[in-house]
Amino acid sequence: MRKIITFGIPCYNSSAYMDRCVTSILEGAAYAEDVQVVIVDDGSDKDDTLEKARDWERRYPTLVKAVHQENGGHGIAVRTAVQNADGIYFKNVDSDDWVDGVALNALLGKLRKFVSEETDVDLVITNYVYEHVEDNTRNAVNYRHCLPRKKVFGWDDIGHFKVSQYLLMHTLCYKTSILVEDGLDLPPHTFYVDNLYAYTPLPLCHNLYYLDVNLYRYFIGREDQSVNEQVLASRIDHYWRVARLMYGAYHVYEDISSRKLRYYLLSYLGVVFMICTIFSKISDRPDAAEQMKQLWRDFKAYDPHMYRHVRHGIKGTATNLPGSLGDKVTLKGYKLVRKFFKFN
Repeated sequence: MRKIITFGIPCYNSSAYMDRCVTSILEGAAYAEDVQVVIVDDGSDKDDTLEKARDWERRYPTLVKAVHQENGGHGIAVRTAVQNADGIYFKNVDSDDWVDGVALNALLGKLRKFVSEETDVDLVITNYVYEHVEDNTRNAVNYRHCLPRKKVFGWDDIGHFKVSQYLLMHTLCYKTSILVEDGLDLPPHTFYVDNLYAYTPLPLCHNLYYLDVNLYRYFIGREDQSVNEQVLASRIDHYWRVARLMYGAYHVYEDISSRKLRYYLLSYLGVVFMICTIFSKISDRPDAAEQMKQLWRDFKAYDPHMYRHVRHGIKGTATNLPGSLGDKVTLKGYKLVRKFFKFN
């Protein structure tokens, strides 16, 4: 049977929690034969992740594929999952996250209908839910006010995205051929490449569909998570690297024909540069401020028009206020937003 969708699960020393992720997909899909799970062991060296992956494959050989690779980092594991995908569509689910069964059934029903009716849809967008471990609360993110519902649409039909509403990896279900065409140039041993995954393939997507279900459950609160504030500050050079690859992917005013998609991509770049700026201020690196200035200079040299939009837009201006007082205001604002949205 042709696989409708492949779920890629990158795993690195994930033995303690990966079973929940795999189970949520298989049980949520009622072990349907048109669903595939590709578990990529990214060179785990501290637990039995690979053995668990192979056990899943032994138990469900038509549904689960276990792939082992030398440690390359999250992005390389995602790319490996895409390369091994047999599904028409592809969705990444990180090994410490999971999916909601009812929402998954809704997604599968929609994808099956698209395929049976030969409806060309490049990208399906769903909601996600922050699952906060520290206080057992939840925060759902949806797109009801910025995306059309119950119809296939294009980029010119989208509305305005709030800062809390950008299309993160958790929301995206790409047609696999789109990711193959994009090539997924995700650098090895680099965190935060999910931003590239949610950015560079978008101009290749022409027909979109928003399914208003809370599918992805995003676990947040482990001290070693990459989005933990102190962890992120210590890895700020990874975010600088990702930012360079993002702005270098396109000259958006020349390469992107849709005005609304251009605006969205530039706004997303603004969010990434805002994160870079804030965590450069938080970082203990003595060269962080100079490195951040160099990032801005390099961006300006690459494309002055894009640079002006990002640097002198609302987000760029608000996070680059002058002097030590400006730094204090920026960090105070960040803490207030973090307290409200609880995104790390």
